[in-house]
Amino acid sequence: MQPVVFIARLVGPLFVALGIGCLVNQTLYSDMIGQAVLVPVVIYLSGVMAFLAGVAILNGYNGWSADWRVIITILGWLLVIGGVIRIVLPTVMAAAAIALYSGAYAMAIVGIIVLVIGGFLSFKGYGAARK
Repeated sequence: MQPVVFIARLVGPLFVALGIGCLVNQTLYSDMIGQAVLVPVVIYLSGVMAFLAGVAILNGYNGWSADWRVIITILGWLLVIGGVIRIVLPTVMAAAAIALYSGAYAMAIVGIIVLVIGGFLSFKGYGAARK
């Protein structure tokens, strides 16, 4: 199995679950984010985890191809960059999270985007097994 397919199989179902969670529990997720950004150690640890996940993804696959696999590369780089920002500039990340998730429809929009990406990656990851 190609590393990019393996990563899609891991990330896809996780994103589907996260997207459904965001849509079903919008208020709870918004409250969790609001509380998490007030605790610097949570921001720091989430930065370390995001950075490690991003580096792991990029070590597994880092290709700028003109097909669906580029989503894996972009996701890896977004995790690395987001992790670095959380580690180096935690107050900036806290302010950005508060601004981003304070909108009335923010969790619904995030939930739909994450669900669609997760569904697509799951389809590509597990659909590749049928070929």
